[in-house]
Amino acid sequence: MNKTQFVEAVAQKSGMNKREAEAAVNAMTAVIADTLKAGEKVQLIGFGTFEVKTRAERTGRNPKTGEAITIAASKTPSFSAGKALKDSIN
Repeated sequence: MNKTQFVEAVAQKSGMNKREAEAAVNAMTAVIADTLKAGEKVQLIGFGTFEVKTRAERTGRNPKTGEAITIAASKTPSFSAGKALKDSIN
């Protein structure tokens, strides 16, 4: 499912028109992104938790030359599914 299909599904389930549903989806993703940028996590009970995880600096290898390189530390967004979501899928 891509974003357009997702917006259509939200519009259909909520009774909104597509323009309102797209605004709601865009607002939700913007709020989640802004909250993660601020270093906080977003916890939607029953659905899951969005948070930022930190990857430590590590040593890797250049596959072409075999030379050891240092891979810088980085932050990455993460999602952990909640129990209700896991149960609904299984």
